[in-house]
Amino acid sequence: MQRRFRLTRSDDFKRVRRSGKSYAHPLVVLIVQTSDQARVRVGVAAGRTVGTAVIRNRAKRLLREAMRTMIPNIALRHTQNTASGVDLILIARAGLSTASLQDTSQAIQNLLQRAQIITPINES
Repeated sequence: MQRRFRLTRSDDFKRVRRSGKSYAHPLVVLIVQTSDQARVRVGVAAGRTVGTAVIRNRAKRLLREAMRTMIPNIALRHTQNTASGVDLILIARAGLSTASLQDTSQAIQNLLQRAQIITPINES
């Protein structure tokens, strides 16, 4: 995931955690907050319940890679001549330590659809 799409500042993480809406999945938790900036930013976190430092880092890399392919599909919301962006936080859960990239991508896509950030893809 490119640096410009990352949510890095502690204040931004706190703002999204405090006032964002959360969606849960057994592998990952998604927290969504609209932003006044016209871009998508994603933050990734993994707590100690996920595992050791090596496992937490792997989980975060897995989340970033799964999200990297989905960022172009996230449309900015246009309201009254201004485009508002969205800030997302992905929090790894313990089950992510054994999940594959495909499982992780599917979980994130499911959460993004539930949050109405991307539209469901019709599989025909």
